[in-house]
Amino acid sequence: MNREKVIFAFFIVLALTLNFGFFLGDIDKVVHHNEFELFAALTVSMICTVLKFGDRTHLGALMLATSLVADLQLVIAATLWGFAEQISGGMTASMMSSIVSLSGGALLANIISVVLLVVETIVVRR
Repeated sequence: MNREKVIFAFFIVLALTLNFGFFLGDIDKVVHHNEFELFAALTVSMICTVLKFGDRTHLGALMLATSLVADLQLVIAATLWGFAEQISGGMTASMMSSIVSLSGGALLANIISVVLLVVETIVVRR
């Protein structure tokens, strides 16, 4: 078993599950979405991006692109959360909806990344 591949797959799946955990719940209810889970999803997603830099294959480029998309959307979501709490005077339902929607886009990018990981694993087996 290749330890590097295990760590790589672990972080990709962890990014997906953390993002899913944040995304799940009513879109406009703040109590259904934890800011620390958003921070954890962003951190793990950025770790995934760093791990994907070494792969020079076409699938590796696609996986890096999906990771960059997820990072961008999670960074914007975290920035909106900080703006809502620190500058605009509190979280509103519309602001929470925007944050969760951005997280949903990142979730879709993470799902594509996991599908690409499975495809790569199947191709390597043959």
